[in-house]
Amino acid sequence: MRKSKRSSGNELRREYRRSDFPKGFVRGRYASRMQSEGSNVVVLDPEIAHAFPTSEAVNEALGSILKAAKNARVSKRR
Repeated sequence: MRKSKRSSGNELRREYRRSDFPKGFVRGRYASRMQSEGSNVVVLDPEIAHAFPTSEAVNEALGSILKAAKNARVSKRR
């Protein structure tokens, strides 16, 4: 199967019509929201993503690592 040639950024695909988008097109419509809310997108390696399939699993694992690191620092100071 051949890859189709990409058109310039201002052209729509044949199956779309401007009338399908009554509010028009806005580049970066949600960019300011993402910056102001402090969102953070991280891309995981495939094997890591397989081991931690949800954001909750990743957060739990990272939280455990942070607790262990804090405990190690406290015990070094003593």
